[in-house]
Amino acid sequence: MSTRPDLHGHTALITGAGRRLGAAFARAVAEAGGGVCLHYGTTPAEALARELAEAHGVQAVALQADLADAQAAAQLVDRAAQQLGEIDLLVNSASIFGASTFADTDVPAWQQHIAVNLTAPFLLSQAFARHRAGRPGAIVNMLDWRALRPGADHFAYTISKAGLAALTQSLAQALAPSIRVNGLALGAILPASDATSEEIPPAARSPLGRWGTLQETCDALLFLLAGPDFITGEILHLDGGRHLT
Repeated sequence: MSTRPDLHGHTALITGAGRRLGAAFARAVAEAGGGVCLHYGTTPAEALARELAEAHGVQAVALQADLADAQAAAQLVDRAAQQLGEIDLLVNSASIFGASTFADTDVPAWQQHIAVNLTAPFLLSQAFARHRAGRPGAIVNMLDWRALRPGADHFAYTISKAGLAALTQSLAQALAPSIRVNGLALGAILPASDATSEEIPPAARSPLGRWGTLQETCDALLFLLAGPDFITGEILHLDGGRHLT
């Protein structure tokens, strides 16, 4: 994309914005002129919020919440609105990524993945819909190419993301016509935070033969947030064609 969408007059709540992709998303929204609430779990985001406010002249605040706690997740939209006023964009980016197989996935690991990767986006979307009260808005759920082609690896993670893909399409119907709901299914963008060099998948596994960039990922997010209002229920793959192989 040669130019970025204009998000002046919009305010986004972005979960998992303290680090990695979530932080990049917060920067992209602020650079496009949008206000932003940076949710974080364990990595503080106050410094980034101040940086974005000063650099781009937008409203930016950071809020901590444990999204594995259903009550904390359900209250986050109202907390953001108390700080920034109307929130009309929601990016469900926070996620946990466990490498366990079916055989070694225990109940705590299963429940944690479902709580953070699926239940929290459901509760946040529900609270967001109540907050919008029929006014226009947009939700983007961060997915994974595995969600549409579930395999046996990363078992609890993959199942939770597959559930989020289904939630995305159900919400697109339930929240229409006022709120658009789309998903962004990513491939290899950033190595896992705990990955070793041996565990990093080779770029050759995707037809395009390379990793995606943060710029491309942020451009795709902004397209779904501010792009054509006639797009809802879409799951856009940004994976270099990995889901085809």
